[in-house]
Amino acid sequence: MLSESQRRHLSDILQPVSPPRQLDNIFTDDQRRRMLDVVHSGEWKLIIAQHFANAEELIATFAGGFPDGFEPTLDMFLTPTFRGFFANYSATLYPELHDVFYNEAFLGHAKSYWNAQYAKPQMMLFNINGPCGNNDPGHIDSPSFRGIRYENSPTWLCSIMGRSGLFQDYLIKMAQVITWFSHDPASGFTYWPKGPLNKPDRLASPIYNRGLVVQNEMMVHRGEANGSLERQRPAGLGFDSIFTGEIGNRDGWQVKTGDWVIDEYHTDELRFLVHWSAEVFDDFDELKKNMDGSDNLTFDRVFDTLIKDVRARGIDIATPTDPLHDPLFIKTLNDAYDYGGPAEYPLEAPRGGVYAAAA
Repeated sequence: MLSESQRRHLSDILQPVSPPRQLDNIFTDDQRRRMLDVVHSGEWKLIIAQHFANAEELIATFAGGFPDGFEPTLDMFLTPTFRGFFANYSATLYPELHDVFYNEAFLGHAKSYWNAQYAKPQMMLFNINGPCGNNDPGHIDSPSFRGIRYENSPTWLCSIMGRSGLFQDYLIKMAQVITWFSHDPASGFTYWPKGPLNKPDRLASPIYNRGLVVQNEMMVHRGEANGSLERQRPAGLGFDSIFTGEIGNRDGWQVKTGDWVIDEYHTDELRFLVHWSAEVFDDFDELKKNMDGSDNLTFDRVFDTLIKDVRARGIDIATPTDPLHDPLFIKTLNDAYDYGGPAEYPLEAPRGGVYAAAA
């Protein structure tokens, strides 16, 4: 158990470079429809099925919130929220969304947010669901560092690196434009811009075509559930469930487990999140250093740094033979950089209530 001063130190690390900035009317109706048409034509897996092999890896992104001796499982976090990518590796994956990804206005928001000279779009993902709830106490998105990036590294490791504060000199500056399309009258977005042990802020409903410019890799946040409670976890939901469009119905959507349709929605029932992300560079020297690989971290250096820091604070940690996949090693690191979870939640969106869910 960390002391109050240690927890406060870890909380203070998790602050974005600037307060989130609210945006309205972010996409045109035509852009929204083209994005939904791409989603309608595909099959999309659950978020946790794509990113985590076991509960320890998932919990390492949460940093706190579970009592001693409690053994959470992945099933506890199984909710019908699905994910896909419109763009990745700075390239759009769908030609019909070229203008959506290579978005001059978004690049301007990213540079202004950091007061930086240069920015390049990095990726664009979406989360989509019908009525949905979750038990997320708050998390950070996966930060990237020179040499250790979300594309080549486990989510849990990038999260712990960000929370530790030990690799700030290698942190890749990022900015996101995050947009929600939801008609739910109570669903919103909770975030802690001054650190998770301080008071939260909230983007409240209506959140249709509204959003924020943020640095979600260094700010604890959580989305909020939507829809009626009785439909938030459909019977038959499993790790192999998929989200897809209904054949012949442009506004019809289905959740399927195998060949079994376990729930159906109309477009107006969806919570559709679009997450656009850019890498940002103060000047040309920083741009060059990020691109040429001349000052990159390695896995060996990262694990050596983390192990030395944990031991220096009197915590026993073994040197694993497979540090990327050792559950005990992951748990020990997570405990060492565990601020204990957010200290406070909005009254309108209490943790564990109807409107507490993962982004």
